[in-house]
Amino acid sequence: MPSRRCASAAGAERRAALAALALAAVLGGAPAARADRQMDPELRGVVQQAIAEPRCELDDERFGIDVFLKLQEPRLGRIVRDAALRADILQNIYCHTHAIVKRYRRTQRIDLKLTPELVLAVMDVESRFDRYAVSSAGAVGLMQVMPFWPRQLGVENRLFGTVEFNVRLGCEILGYYMLRERNDYRRALARYNGSPGRREYPDLVLARLSSRWRG
Repeated sequence: MPSRRCASAAGAERRAALAALALAAVLGGAPAARADRQMDPELRGVVQQAIAEPRCELDDERFGIDVFLKLQEPRLGRIVRDAALRADILQNIYCHTHAIVKRYRRTQRIDLKLTPELVLAVMDVESRFDRYAVSSAGAVGLMQVMPFWPRQLGVENRLFGTVEFNVRLGCEILGYYMLRERNDYRRALARYNGSPGRREYPDLVLARLSSRWRG
């Protein structure tokens, strides 16, 4: 039978380990590369449409994108040092979110609450804006897109690291979940992350949205 001293030491070690884990969670937030599901069968059609979409154009959104860039570029500059990469990320986020919102308004008669700021918060949590991030589950890129459906549709691996393609797919997948959950941010974000019924991930994304990326 272990002595009281041994039992006490073991208990202290356990408490210290738990405290360390709790501190890591507070300091680091959720680990990057957490989107580990995205395998709803209906997503095949969503991803197929996203792949077939022409490159997003901003010609009729010039004023909106200029305002968005002026506000968010300095914020993103604290994380992404490359100015060209920052512009590429922000322009693609703005363009694809607005294109998706317009399409759903036209085809589904719904005002989808998919905003560029929300996508920035998702990226912040998922990859910390590392376009080459890969999770242990195989999710890749800025928005941690699971490659299951794209690969079934013949997409080459090299495309997942490109800003335009990864943002396009990530926005389409998140937009699909927003439609399915009728603009309920928490439920849609939990589905994107593969944790329906849990609040940790949605709360973290919404906290980042509020503290760092709100327009």
